[in-house]
Amino acid sequence: MKTFRDLWQIARKDLIEFTRDRLRLVTFFIMPMFMMIMVGFIFPNQNSLKNTSIGIADEDNGTVSKALVSAIQDMKINNNQVFTVTNYNSTDKIKDAIKSQKISGGIDIPAEFSTAISNNIQANVTIVQDQSNPQISQMVDQILANVVSGFGSQVGVQKVDQILVTKTGVGTPTALTAQAQAIIAPITSTIEGIIPGNPNYFEFVAPGIMAMIVMTAVLTGLAASVSREKEQGTLDGILISPINRLSIILGKSLAQAIRGLVQGAIVLILAFLLFGVTVHGSILLVILLLLLGIFSFIGLGILVSTIASEQETATQLLFMFQFPMLFLSGVFFPIALMPQAMQIISKVIPLTYAITALRQVMVLGAGIGAVKSEIFILLVFGVVTLAISVPVFRRVITK
Repeated sequence: MKTFRDLWQIARKDLIEFTRDRLRLVTFFIMPMFMMIMVGFIFPNQNSLKNTSIGIADEDNGTVSKALVSAIQDMKINNNQVFTVTNYNSTDKIKDAIKSQKISGGIDIPAEFSTAISNNIQANVTIVQDQSNPQISQMVDQILANVVSGFGSQVGVQKVDQILVTKTGVGTPTALTAQAQAIIAPITSTIEGIIPGNPNYFEFVAPGIMAMIVMTAVLTGLAASVSREKEQGTLDGILISPINRLSIILGKSLAQAIRGLVQGAIVLILAFLLFGVTVHGSILLVILLLLLGIFSFIGLGILVSTIASEQETATQLLFMFQFPMLFLSGVFFPIALMPQAMQIISKVIPLTYAITALRQVMVLGAGIGAVKSEIFILLVFGVVTLAISVPVFRRVITK
């Protein structure tokens, strides 16, 4: 019982000391807000394409080509106009406009386009990419290709309608539309998700940002707290007090865990309010996973604070760990798409398992049974690093 009272006193001391620095307190709240807002509004997805400038060169200027241009101009996603269209005379003019960054891509409809379709000859259009911006280009190209494909299917259905009416001598060009559609597309598919709705890219990113901010706050705060007290000499005063050495480090860890959870709550609230993120699983399980993630990093934070004699050294060591984790743990980019060597490295980073489990719970509504392997791995990471770091800490501070 005395150990628990002592560790709480240490945690309370660190939290009170933290709140006394007003600038540090302000940045504590601003940092997660900045991260969420920056990532949420900067990283593009298909839903964020609004009034994107593209060029169209209608060299045919026929009935069918004009209908295709109209379909592109009228394209909307979530009631937002997708494209702002500028007309050009040729593919070369579109390329020149892309080079000067006036447009983000384009499409060229060749001469005799309408004639070819009328004569049952397959026609081709050219989609011109803006290769300087792969993310936007990929989305623009995909949408344009879908519009062209959909428009082509409609034209095909109309032509098959006419053929069927001619051969049977009954009905009208629209009476046999269902049969024509079955000939054009004999097999269809339906996409059905585990949860309702269409999760966007930000719902993939939000759990990763939350885990990263919480783990970084704990890791940085713990190392900085110990190394700062060593620099200031206040750690010696704590060591000579009748407090167990384990209570000291556990108390400091508790203080950082509380700070980390507060920042995690800020991230989650912003995700709800600004970006419509929905937690489909249990909130309590999300909190448990965050606590386990914190636990897995505490040992590393203790070890860094023990090794580093100065706060600046601790910061440099932590940056060496945090920078690779940002890219290799799957915060912004799926691990499955990384090179094999990078995937292997990601498997030894505890943040990877915390993010994976959070995504399963928040996005897919998974229960504790679905994330039990990640929970076990986080526990193992925490136990192993604590088993190494606590004895090292005790040895160093008693010298």
